[in-house]
Formats: sequence, C-alpha cells, structure tokens
Amino acid sequence: MPGGRKRPAPFLAFSSFARSLIFSAAAGTPGQDNMPRPPSKRAKPAGPSKDEDRSSSESDAEDGEELQTVQADFAFFDPKPSDFHGVRLLLKTYLDSKPWDLTGFVDLILAQTTVGTVVKLADEEEEEEGQGTGGEKTSAGGNDDDDLFGLISVLNLGRYAEHRCIKDLKEYLLAVCSDKDTKRQLKSLLEEKASSVGLLVCRRFVNFPYELVPKLYDALFDEVSWATEDEPTQELQDSFRFKHYLLLVRMLERKTPAKHKAKNSKDDDDEPIIYPKLEDEIFNELSSWSFTFPIRSEQSPQQEMKNYKEMGLVMAVKAEAIPKFRKKLEALVSEQ
Repeated sequence: MPGGRKRPAPFLAFSSFARSLIFSAAAGTPGQDNMPRPPSKRAKPAGPSKDEDRSSSESDAEDGEELQTVQADFAFFDPKPSDFHGVRLLLKTYLDSKPWDLTGFVDLILAQTTVGTVVKLADEEEEEEGQGTGGEKTSAGGNDDDDLFGLISVLNLGRYAEHRCIKDLKEYLLAVCSDKDTKRQLKSLLEEKASSVGLLVCRRFVNFPYELVPKLYDALFDEVSWATEDEPTQELQDSFRFKHYLLLVRMLERKTPAKHKAKNSKDDDDEPIIYPKLEDEIFNELSSWSFTFPIRSEQSPQQEMKNYKEMGLVMAVKAEAIPKFRKKLEALVSEQ
C-alpha cells in the first residue's frame, strides 16, 4: 500500500450474525443481491479462538433441503490475478444478458490494486503473517476463488475510455436510458466529463454480512483519497479526483399497485421498491439524477417476491455527497 497506508485488520469479532453464514440450495434471499452462492467446502473458522470446524443441518419442512451453518471470519485484500474467476462470477450479470467484454472489465479491476478491495475468508496463516497489512492471500490450495465473497472498486471512465469493455458499458447505458433529458446528462458524464467520473462497482454474494458494508465503503473512499497523494505521477493522482460517481445496480419494483391492507397488518408486500443492497437506497436519495430500466435475465424469484420485477437502476452521485453517504450508511447498519 503506497505511503505506508494499511488496510483494516481482519474482522474477527463481530456478532453471531456475521459469524454464522447460512448456505442453502434455495434461491437468493429477498433484500440481498440475487447472486449465486459461493462454494462452502473450504469455509473454516479462522481466528484466535482456534475452534474446531462446526456445522449443523436441519430438515426443511416444505422441501427437505438442508441448511449448513459455518463459522467464518473475513478480511480485506488487494485484488490480484488469482481472483479472476471469483470476480468474474460476481460480475457475470453486471450488464444483464448483454454480450460484452466482461473479461476485459475484470482485468481492469484486478489491475488497479491501489484502489479496490476483495473480501475473502481469513485463515490462520494470514492472520499470523499479515494481519492488517492488506498483503496478498496465500492459500495452501492456491485457489482463492472459493473464498471470495465480495468486491468493491471504482474505475475512471476517462482513463479507460479506449478499452473495449468501457465502450461496451457506455453503449449499453445509453441504449437502456429512454428519457431524453436524462440521456443528455448521462452522455455528458460518459463523454466530455468522463475524466472526472468514477464507475463505482460493488458486488457481493447473498450471505455477505451486512455489518461489513460500511467498512467496505470506508476502505474504498479512503483509498481514493490516498491515491490523490500517493500515486507516482500527477496524471494518476488526478485520475482519482472524482467529481461524480456513476452506479449501475439492481432493485425490485412492484408489478401492480399494492392492495389495501389492514392497519395492524405486518405484511410488507406493498413496498413499491425494494433495494437488494441496503446502501443503494441512500445513493438514490443523494443522487443528482437516476433512471430505471427493465432487465431480461432469467430468474427464479421466491414466492413472496412474485409481485415484483427486477429492474436496473443507474444513479449519478456527486463526490461532495459521499461524506453524507458514509454517515447515513453507518447509521442505517447500526439500526439493524
């Protein structure tokens, strides 16, 4: 890490929610990213407690599926080439079903190590040798993909403008934006203002502990700030002086108007919008402008989500709003 900066130490002592991950063959949980679940075969306790591996299973009354509870500890790491397949899996549906240069996009994220984080299961070897250093992970099996649970990064749209993946992304965003005035603002960010626009990418699996979400964003925005001082050239430093952030995320929108419900009813099915990632509601609240569009990827929504359709959501957020975002996110997670 340039300038002697250090990443946060591995998170080894958060609540039982974060330490008990439920791996299930069922579809994604409402209120979380609709992502495939990562393999759990290598999940093991990692921390000073030296506990034995622990798992439990129980029968599901309706479908007989087994639930396995696995203790796990997490740590933040710089991206590296061996993370390729894990990151590619997380980004597989980033542009819905559009054919595009996904491989090139993953390569850009992995090549930018000064700003960007992947979250993995921690193991004892890492904690003893590199706790809090942000050093590279050294798994005995050499296959880090099994341990990758999330990623966050931001790419300067001007710096990478000539890369095929960024050209594909711009073409896609302009194609799905139907409002003329919004498209004009979007085009401005993608073209003449691109050198000061950061594409903020955050993807994670459904069982990612929500307690870590503020830390994940803190790590990103701290690194952006450090990069404006620590990068070796003025050009690189300036490439992280963002004025706007552009986000492409997903949300759930109710298909039909909600039916009237009794005052004492606790049924939340009448919510007009559900944000799978809790922070996206804050981003949308703080955004200068946003728009939604239908996505076509095939899904198998759970029964309680049958009245909702998945939509793409594009948001433009001014960099000056980020301090307020960080405070709101921390407060929101504290309330959970």
